[in-house]
Amino acid sequence: MIDSILTMFITFISASMLRVATPILLAALGECYVQNAGILNLGIEGIMLFSAFTGFLAAVATNSSLIGLLAGLGTGLLLGFLLAVLYVTLKSDQIVVGIAFSLSAIGFTSLYFRLLYGTTLPKLPVKEWVINIPELAAIPIIGRMFFNQPFLVYVSIALVPFFYYVLYKTRFGLKIRTLGENPMVADTAGVNVFLYRYIVMLIGGLLAGLGGAYLSLYQVSLFQDNLIQGRGYVAIAIVMFARWNPLKILGGALLYGVAEAFAGAIQALGYLRTVPAEIILMLPYIITILGLVVLARRARFPPAFARPYRREMR
Repeated sequence: MIDSILTMFITFISASMLRVATPILLAALGECYVQNAGILNLGIEGIMLFSAFTGFLAAVATNSSLIGLLAGLGTGLLLGFLLAVLYVTLKSDQIVVGIAFSLSAIGFTSLYFRLLYGTTLPKLPVKEWVINIPELAAIPIIGRMFFNQPFLVYVSIALVPFFYYVLYKTRFGLKIRTLGENPMVADTAGVNVFLYRYIVMLIGGLLAGLGGAYLSLYQVSLFQDNLIQGRGYVAIAIVMFARWNPLKILGGALLYGVAEAFAGAIQALGYLRTVPAEIILMLPYIITILGLVVLARRARFPPAFARPYRREMR
């Protein structure tokens, strides 16, 4: 009896871990490039929320998860460009703008969702593109973890080595890292600082949008007030604590995934019923932050981090 309960518990956590870590991983990979280029984008929370909102609306309106996903991607790209204008061209305070943008996203999406649907919750179309290999998915514990996941789970994991290679093994990645270390040197060497910072903001917006759309379309299959619930800020923290390394970011995202899956398993199986639900919901964030703090005691920020570049100061 105890063995069967333990197997069920571990299977639930292993199957959920990758699924719940995916939006964090996608957003963190994009933010990794943004921060390596010397930009702190606190608006990532707002981008994810707007993309979850537009993706959900498009999917319901067209009865297609694909259209919803494309709408979320387009929203992320557009908002990444908008924030790039504010951060790079207008040289606005990145912290103030990012927080204001994310807070406004909560109010905007909540208001328009109520105007459109009131208190009803519209139904999403049937989930598409869940890759399921029945024979392999039946393997105890690891079967559901590796062979029965939405396709974006596999895409996000495949992006990790690709992003690592581009960042550390290519001239493009070297230019991005130079922007965070010393943009004046990069500018003197002929690197277009403004262009490359725009490019990383578009990459960051695209992946944050993908993460937000994944959350509303695949992970929870609904939209509600403040759906992101701080996942964007967790992604930012993971990037910093992982020292801007995509491989370590994967570890941080999986740590969050384990913690959230563990909290979900406790609730689903009815354990710790006397503990307030709010305490259990806090567990993923507390465990993730504590774990990352231990792992990142010697983190070093890029010298030009969160500082607008002004060519006249060269």
